[in-house]
Order: sequence, then C-alpha cells, then structure tokens
Amino acid sequence: MEPDAPLPGWGSLAALDDGDIPLLGTALLIARDEYPDLDPHHYEELVSQHVDQLRPRLEKIEQWPMRMMSINQYLFDELGYAGNHDEYYDPRNSYLNEVFERRLGNPISLALVQIEVARRLDMPLDGVSFPGHFLVRLPVDDGMLVMDPFNRGRPLDADELRERVQPHLAGTSIDDQALHDILNPASHRAILVRMLRNLHTVYVEHGDWARAVRCADRVLKLVPDNPDALRDRGQGYLKLEHRHGARADLGRYLMLNPDADDAPAVRESLVDASSGSARLN
Repeated sequence: MEPDAPLPGWGSLAALDDGDIPLLGTALLIARDEYPDLDPHHYEELVSQHVDQLRPRLEKIEQWPMRMMSINQYLFDELGYAGNHDEYYDPRNSYLNEVFERRLGNPISLALVQIEVARRLDMPLDGVSFPGHFLVRLPVDDGMLVMDPFNRGRPLDADELRERVQPHLAGTSIDDQALHDILNPASHRAILVRMLRNLHTVYVEHGDWARAVRCADRVLKLVPDNPDALRDRGQGYLKLEHRHGARADLGRYLMLNPDADDAPAVRESLVDASSGSARLN
C-alpha cells in the first residue's frame, strides 16, 4: 500500500490476483470494521519508520539469516512486539492497528508485521499457514529458515516442525516431502482469510453473532462461495433471526457440499431457518 493510497474496497478484492491484494492495506481494512476512525496512513508511516531505522543496520550484512536476525532483534527485543500469551483469544490480537499500538498480537498478526517490514528491506519473507500456529519462512541457500513470530521470531528446525505438526495428523508420520509441502508460502488471500477466521472463532465463543457474521461476510468478499464462510454466515444469520439470509447461505453451502460431514446438521439448521417468521432487515 503506497503512503497516500486509500484502503482497498471490499467489493474489489475478489477480482484481484493474489499478488495485487495489498496485505497491510486489507488487514487495516479488516480493522476498520471495528475501528471506523482508523487512519491507515498512520500505520503505513509506522512501518516506514521501522524500515528506516533498520536499513542502515543491514547495509553491511550480506547473509539473509543474519539480516533476518537483526530485523527480529529490532522488532521483538527493542520495540517489544510480542505474542500475547496471557490473553491469546483477545480479538485485539487480530486487529493490526491494535497490534501496532499495543505491540501485542497473535502469530499471524505478528507475522504480518514481520513480512511488511522485511519485504521493504528486500527480504523475501513469506507466511506459512502451518497447522496450529502461523509461521514465516525465508529462503536460504538450498533450504529455508522457518521462524515463529509468536515467540520473538525464534528459528525452528525440522524436528521441532515435525513435532508441532504431529497432533494435527492423527498420529501419522510425516516425511520430508510432506513437511516441505506444509511449508509452502501462504498467499495474501489465505493470510487474510485466516485472520478473519481467527476473529470469527473468537466472536462465536463469546456469542457475538453480529461480529461473527461480519467476519464470515468479509471472507466471502475475498473468496466468494467459500463453503465454510457460507455455512458460518448462514448459522450466524440464524442466531440473529435473519432467516432469509440463513436460508440462502445454508442452501448454497449444501449445494456446494452435499456430502460434507456436517451436511446433516446444516440441513437441520436449514429447516430451522425455513420455519417461523422472517425478521425484516
């Protein structure tokens, strides 16, 4: 996002190629839903200040791992960005303006700060949609350096990565190729969808159905007909008694996924949405 560029519009994102989706700008667009007075230029300038402070430090460092170490030292040790271990499910951990202001976040929001700063310093840092916690990766020589932004950018070796992924694989072993595939770079669209799904989970846990619906709706702005988002928005509409919207979304979900594991439960929700009087909206 250029310093004077407006935030992208939700209506334009679905048609954009992934590389044309501004990561920082769209993350701030997500935050603006909750903070309508948010000034995106302030946070763009903040990232630029981070970059300006780091650039002289990196001029004489050639090796990418050492450059990345210097970036992490500045962000996590000097500026104090940190994983919010005490209140992991605080929704503020997912809103980028709050992450910049409080210097606290969850794995994916801290990764986004790392990525934005590193890329402006010509470091090809990518996100990784790793099971459990989001990670970042940097190509080095004939391999990659994988780091944990939630724990101050700590590097992770192959053994620890296997250990972390094991609980998500139903006990099956993972070979080198499978691990390599899991570590593929996440697209901008995938990163933003994961941010929104994290928020959706938090709001569902709190029974905040209006905000949960909003998160699912934003996913659909990025990925129209995303099945999970259709189901989630439809179920949220049902909780809010917006039955017309619930019927449309749940019906669409079943049309796209008639054999889904949760199809029977969704059909029951669709029956509920089809009974009673619709709420006007």
